[in-house]
Amino acid sequence: MSRDYNQELKDTKDHKYAYNFDFDVMHPFMIKSFKPFFNSQNVLELGSFKGDFTKRLMPLFDDITCVEASSEAIDKAKAELDGNIKYHHDLFENVQLPEKYDNIILTHVLEHLDDPVGLMKRINDEWLTDNGRFFLVCPNANAPSRQIAVKMGLISHNTAVTPAEEEHGHRITYTLDSLERDAREGGLRVIHRSGIFFKALANFQWDRLLQTDIISDEYLEGCFQLGQQYPDLCSSIFLVCEKG
Repeated sequence: MSRDYNQELKDTKDHKYAYNFDFDVMHPFMIKSFKPFFNSQNVLELGSFKGDFTKRLMPLFDDITCVEASSEAIDKAKAELDGNIKYHHDLFENVQLPEKYDNIILTHVLEHLDDPVGLMKRINDEWLTDNGRFFLVCPNANAPSRQIAVKMGLISHNTAVTPAEEEHGHRITYTLDSLERDAREGGLRVIHRSGIFFKALANFQWDRLLQTDIISDEYLEGCFQLGQQYPDLCSSIFLVCEKG
């Protein structure tokens, strides 16, 4: 079936594609998690959406390449981001990239793909330099907020793909073991595994809290540090991979 990537990015009546929690909390902590492993050269961002995460890469890299399937998303990024960024409006399955990359980033995208292992084979075989690193982040099926939703009867089981997620193009909900399984099947070698941000509330609940003075920066940092201790109870799961 052909997919309408512009339609998949649209909010539904009861579920946003992305929340302020994603932009204001998760994105900074993703960068903080990546930084110790970054190489100093170029970066390829696969699934760059409207450039919100790209913006956080700009102070760190002079050479940024973005690949995005949605024409509306990539047009928005081009209009809003000033900088020497190379854009490719194409599918991961089809795109032909002119060089290899020392850093490749895929955040909250793999779960949308019809062939996630196939993409990681391309990353390993075609796009990653010999010393390059691949940064992979996915939503976590075992996040406490999701497990609570299961106990409430809102979701059938932890790894379910909900109707709202399906409308946004989700194909799978990963756990740490299934994520690492697919990375290995793609030929990659996992050198680091962790979680990003301990999370017991849903994204919409976080958005409401962030509008108050209840949550301090110190509390957010505490949730980040606790997530490193309990990666299976994080909002997102995180792998760093090298060529296999």
